[in-house]
Amino acid sequence: MSTPAERYAAAERGRAEDPTVVSDFTGGLAFSLDQFQRRGIEAVADGSGVLVAAPTGSGKTVVGEFAVHLALRTGRKAFYTTPIKALSNQKYADLVRVHGAYRVGLLTGDSSINGEAPVVVMTTEVLRNMMYAGSPTLRGLGFVVMDEVHYLADRFRGAVWEEVIIHLPQDVQVISLSATVSNAEEFGAWLGEVRGETTVIVEEHRPVPLWQHMMVGQRLFDLFVDETSAPTAEADLARLNPDLLAHIRSFERTTDRRGRLEDAGGPRGRRGQPRRGRGGPHGGRGNGHGDPGVGAEQQDVDPWRVGPRGLLVVHVR
Repeated sequence: MSTPAERYAAAERGRAEDPTVVSDFTGGLAFSLDQFQRRGIEAVADGSGVLVAAPTGSGKTVVGEFAVHLALRTGRKAFYTTPIKALSNQKYADLVRVHGAYRVGLLTGDSSINGEAPVVVMTTEVLRNMMYAGSPTLRGLGFVVMDEVHYLADRFRGAVWEEVIIHLPQDVQVISLSATVSNAEEFGAWLGEVRGETTVIVEEHRPVPLWQHMMVGQRLFDLFVDETSAPTAEADLARLNPDLLAHIRSFERTTDRRGRLEDAGGPRGRRGQPRRGRGGPHGGRGNGHGDPGVGAEQQDVDPWRVGPRGLLVVHVR
């Protein structure tokens, strides 16, 4: 079992022998790398573990894909783990398009495809079970990409991520990716304690903006008039869409009037009880047993309407 220093020295020797490993990978991309992506790729090439915390849509998976590329270039294996089967299936299809079906496998609870391939996509539980079973598939493993690593904080499944991170052989580089981990530096320090050298890369720029909306009645409004300012409690109150607030007040007044009308009488009587019919089934007022008929009061009720507090009230006839 090699030490972090030995792994670093081996990575440096590998880069000296093949200085084009990074340029070969980046040359095949259809886009130029952002600074945080390049930092992550260079850290992986240097033999370091990596934690990349970046917003959704920023391209952090490129760092994991470089680990796959590096594994194939150096004759090692790479496992790409995800928390759900659907994501595993998607990543399997992506890697097959790049590297070919003969080099990529898939292991989930539903599928077992080319499990001895040099690159295998799997759910994290599959990797944990392979480790405990001492599976020969682990031989030659050099890289493990842990996508959505923030699942480590999950109340029910988090122990799986923790066990994998702690018990993987020390010569395996772990590349952790997350869009929602909030304490990246603290998490990275823990990774450094249990895995050795770990480079923490935090990217805060969000290339795909998030827009928040609110539906009132049947109308959709922008929640804020300014989506660019930093979100704070005071700023959020100032940024609220005035058209939205005006419509909410109008909506509340309308529903309150309807509620008071119903409480005062309306189709349900003084105490909210259905009106009792006085005649027989042909009187149009009831059936003689207290059940409402289809008289004038019922015919005037709108079967679809918004009641008090914005609740949809449905009258079934």
